[in-house]
Amino acid sequence: MSNPVAQACSFLFVPATHSERLPKALASGADMVIADWEDAVAPADKPAARNTLLQAVALLDAAQRARVLVRINAEGTPWFADDLAALGQLVAQGLAGAVVPKAERVATLQAVAQAAGPQAALLALVESVAGLDAVDALAQAPQVARLAFGHLDFQVDAGMACGADEAELLPMRMATVLAARRAGMAAPIDGVTVDTQSPDRMTHDAERARRMGFGGKLCIHPAQVPLLHAAFDPDEAAVARAQRVQQALREAGGGVCVLDGRMVDAPVLLQAEQTLRQHARARQRHAGR
Repeated sequence: MSNPVAQACSFLFVPATHSERLPKALASGADMVIADWEDAVAPADKPAARNTLLQAVALLDAAQRARVLVRINAEGTPWFADDLAALGQLVAQGLAGAVVPKAERVATLQAVAQAAGPQAALLALVESVAGLDAVDALAQAPQVARLAFGHLDFQVDAGMACGADEAELLPMRMATVLAARRAGMAAPIDGVTVDTQSPDRMTHDAERARRMGFGGKLCIHPAQVPLLHAAFDPDEAAVARAQRVQQALREAGGGVCVLDGRMVDAPVLLQAEQTLRQHARARQRHAGR
């Protein structure tokens, strides 16, 4: 559990121009907070956003800084080079790393990693057809701890018009999950739920992400964080079942056995162990807040 980016489930965005929101976001219960220099900041405010974040980070303690990522502007924009320079300063102060938008090339991730320093973790945001095409290479780029699927920008790039259930995006979501698995990295992060007024929609999206093999979601409002955790953290019944599976296999000497009329074998044990690891992380989250 030494890498907070790899272990995190909830990633809460906050505009970097609003320094007062950063401590509040950290106190929201989110595992990680993403200070945003990209979509949340108007072009004229980009330089001020860098300075504001540098000043805000100076007021945080070490544990808080380790839970903050910064989303830089994409390569090819006028702000990319200056963002990299400021990113290096932030990581030197203890920030966890960077979210890299419009990730499409390994060379881009290498440039960000070099600017940020070897201790920085990168989250590669797949938001385009080209990014999805290169997803296996992106997953194996240096210092990339997680992949994330930016489904809103992806729809625009692909010329898609998705229905409310976003069924059209299931193949792209699955491709991202499988790429992370092939790379042997932590499960990827699903995109945001834009409806901040509907708890049911957030719960639906979070449960879909969990079922598909994602490890969490990006959030845009603090109220979404507990709903996300409720969908991903195992409940008491699931934990008790996992413990019983472990016990049954121990009593069977590690072989196949039957529990409550159902066969229990190695895959069932692995699933139980995963449930217990998720439960341990949930307990750690509650203990640390």
